Amino acid sequence: MLVLTRRAGESVMIGDDVVITVLEARGDVIRIGIQAPRDVQVHREEVYKELQDANREAASPGEDAVRKLTEMLEPKKP
Repeated sequence: MLVLTRRAGESVMIGDDVVITVLEARGDVIRIGIQAPRDVQVHREEVYKELQDANREAASPGEDAVRKLTEMLEPKKP
């Protein structure tokens, strides 16, 4: 992990097109601004993890779906 010290108004560049600027530091609360192209998704970590969990759950078939698919793929007995 890279650790940097920045003051309000100072920025950090990530790649060529993402700029993170410290807007305000008040006690243990830091406000930051993020400039990124529209095709770059920016989420708070807790929101990102919830999205990942929801996507994983949506992509996982239920037991009924697996059973029905198995039945469909089994060769028919004469």
